[in-house]
Amino acid sequence: MAGLPGGRYDRAAASRVLAEVAGRAAFGPVGLGGVRRLEPEVVPLDGRLTAPQLEYVDQRMRPCPPALVVSAASKVSWRDSGGVANVAHCGPLGPIVPVVAREATLAIWRAFAGLDAAALTDDDRAVMAATTTDKDPVEILRVGIDTTSRALVQHAYLADQTPYRSAAEFAAGLRDSGIFSVVANTWFWGLQSSTFRRGMIPVRLVAQDDGTVRYAAETVDVLREMKQTAIADAHETLRRATVEEGLTVEEALRKYDVLLGVISRQYALLPAGEQPRCLANMAVDGVRLLPGVVDTFVETFVQMLELVEIGETGMNTADEVFEVPDMTCSHCTNTITGVLEALGVRVAGIDLDTKEVVAAFPSEEVRAQSFEAIRGRGFTVVPR
Repeated sequence: MAGLPGGRYDRAAASRVLAEVAGRAAFGPVGLGGVRRLEPEVVPLDGRLTAPQLEYVDQRMRPCPPALVVSAASKVSWRDSGGVANVAHCGPLGPIVPVVAREATLAIWRAFAGLDAAALTDDDRAVMAATTTDKDPVEILRVGIDTTSRALVQHAYLADQTPYRSAAEFAAGLRDSGIFSVVANTWFWGLQSSTFRRGMIPVRLVAQDDGTVRYAAETVDVLREMKQTAIADAHETLRRATVEEGLTVEEALRKYDVLLGVISRQYALLPAGEQPRCLANMAVDGVRLLPGVVDTFVETFVQMLELVEIGETGMNTADEVFEVPDMTCSHCTNTITGVLEALGVRVAGIDLDTKEVVAAFPSEEVRAQSFEAIRGRGFTVVPR
C-alpha cells in the first residue's frame, strides 16, 4: 500500500515540508494577553472506571488490561477566554491544568495566524496528501499543539505518581523527563484522542532518583502492542476491501470511512513494514521540530498560570429524576450513562423496571445538552 494515487508516501519529505512551514513561526515567546478569570464547573468522579469506559477498553484498546487504565478524578466544563465551550477531565492538581492548557493553546495558535501553506509546490502537496491524514502543514502544527496540551492534561491524572506538586512543576517535569517525546513515538492518534475524551489514561509512571519520571515497563509494552494491533486491523480492513471486494483504495476509504476513522485511516495507508513516525519528531538536517514545540508549549503554560484566575461556579448537586420509556436492556443503560458522564453529569442510578434515571446536572445548559444527546441516540426523554 503506497498511499493514494497522485502522490508518494514519504515521511521524510513530509517532515521537511512541515519543518519549512514551522520555521516561519519562529517558535519562541508567545503573546499572552492580560489577566483573565475563568469559572469551570467541576463534577467529582469516584475514580473507578465506569461501565462505558470498561466496555471501550475491552472493545477498542486490545490488548490493554483494565488494571492499567487510570480514570480522572473530576469532569470539568468551562468557557475559555474566547467564549468557546470546553469539556475535559482533571486529576489531583485540579481544573487549573486543563483550563490553563487551553489558554496556552489559544495563545500559540494566535502566533500561527500569519502562517499559510501558499508557498508549497505541487509535489509538496502531493507528498502531504499521500503521507498524512491532515494535509495542511499549518493545521498539523495546530493539531500538534493541541496534542501536546492533551498529553499534559491526561498525564496530570497521574500527578500523585510523581514528585511534582504544582502545575508548573508538573509541566516542566514531564518535559524534562521526555514524556512528550514518548507520547509522540509510542502512542497513536486514535488512542490519545479517544481516551482523552473519556477521561482515561493507560499509563503508570515511575519516579526516578534524579527527580524525573518514566513509563513503567508494562505501560511501554502494552502501548506498543496496542499500536501494532491498530496497524494490523487497519491493514486487514483495507486488504479485504481492495482484494476480496475489488475496490480501489479511494473507494475502500470512502466505504469504510467510519471503521477506519476508529482504527486509523493513516495506518491503513502505511506501506508494508513501515512504522508510523511523528513528523515533528523526525530529524531534518539534524534538527527535530518536536523539542521546540514542547518547550514553547510548556513555557507558555507556566507563564499563563500567572494570568489565569480560577473561580469555580456553583454546581447544582441535587438529584433529578427523568424517564426514558424505550430503555430496555443493560446496553441501553450503559449508552445513557456514557452520554451523561461525557457531559459531566453525575449518574446516581438507572432503573430498568421503572424506566427512571436519577442524575445531577451541573447547569441548565448541560441538562438541555444531555437530553438532546440522549434523544440523538434514539431514545425518548420524559422530564418530570
